[in-house]
Amino acid sequence: MTPKLESVLKEYPTFDAATIKSEIERILASKKAQNANQSVYKTLLSLIDLTSLNTTDTEESIENFTQKVNDFGDAYPEYPTVAAICVYPNMVRVVKEVLTENVDIAAVTAGFPHSQTFMEVKMAETALAVMDGATEIDIVQSVGKLLEGKYDEIIEEIQEIKAACKDAALKVILESGALKIEEIRLASILAMEAGADFIKTSTGKQQPAATLEAAWIMCHCIKTYHSLTGRKVGFKAAGGISTTDEALSYYCLVEEILGEEWLNKDLFRFGASRLANNILSDLEGKQTIFF
Repeated sequence: MTPKLESVLKEYPTFDAATIKSEIERILASKKAQNANQSVYKTLLSLIDLTSLNTTDTEESIENFTQKVNDFGDAYPEYPTVAAICVYPNMVRVVKEVLTENVDIAAVTAGFPHSQTFMEVKMAETALAVMDGATEIDIVQSVGKLLEGKYDEIIEEIQEIKAACKDAALKVILESGALKIEEIRLASILAMEAGADFIKTSTGKQQPAATLEAAWIMCHCIKTYHSLTGRKVGFKAAGGISTTDEALSYYCLVEEILGEEWLNKDLFRFGASRLANNILSDLEGKQTIFF
């Protein structure tokens, strides 16, 4: 670890499990009931990266998936559409050709979901996805390097992938379910120091996936980073978040820790496939399956 990085890490607070648990309980008790309303539900819908990352994805299924987003505004003009469509990199071109709405195209790259491949492959996959039309890139930070303490290598790798992104936003997945409290803190700091535009909880391919505890730590790291640098980094909760009630809990944490400035799609996202239909059902007051 370089002396500069060592100095940076000392600027961030450390956390303990008891404090995290009690603070989450306090926040939800004070905020959740008042936020359970139509206005917040509409905001939640607008924060979703509608995701299809299946072994069985085909060009036809992704075309149909994208067309649903195109049709949503006509079917439900009173509601905002989702923030982005998230797919594997080879499907970016398909989304780009079909998409007519002002919605971002996110691609998972760089050896998703394990990040266990050559750096050259990570950069090439990212660059190709951007060339095909991706406006956002989601990668997985190297968990193996984190566990080995190779922090400077992690920063260098993310910086190189960030350069390959060109103008596309970079979301860095920590795979928080595989990490302990201090490791989540370290992973958050390293990703932001390397230039991440968002830090994200999970791939959804490993259990546990997103947790409120990880979100609490990550949001506090974002808050400290912003106070030190003036740069706002976004937060994305992904992996296993399927109900409105679950999404609402994350919303309450972001509102309390980071403030209202973060309650928009530029700084707050959910990665989900089922969440949109469940929020839509709660908005409509009946089971509604559109996406």
